[in-house]
Amino acid sequence: MNIEDFRNYCIQLPGTTEETPFGPDVLVLKVMGKMYALCSISNFESINLKCDPERAVLLREQHDQIIPGYHMNKTHWNTVMVDGLSDTFIIELINHSYTLVKDSLPKKLKDLL
Repeated sequence: MNIEDFRNYCIQLPGTTEETPFGPDVLVLKVMGKMYALCSISNFESINLKCDPERAVLLREQHDQIIPGYHMNKTHWNTVMVDGLSDTFIIELINHSYTLVKDSLPKKLKDLL
């Protein structure tokens, strides 16, 4: 997966916006204002994605390319190295992150989706 494919996939998810609040090189994807993914724009080697804590541990045990979230809460975030993982699997992880954040939104925001 490359940065364009990643961005194009995420931006089509309902309620998704993109921002660069951490500087011009860090792309942040949010659903209704809550972050679910971030990555470097110039050096697209990994994506930070939110993850259910139990699943996060299992994924880290099963895949060398998945480690605790870099500069993130290590319980709830994984860093996913894109090299060596299929696009299908990465999309599954993006969907999981998006769904976790979407499901945690207040009812008022969920209704807007």
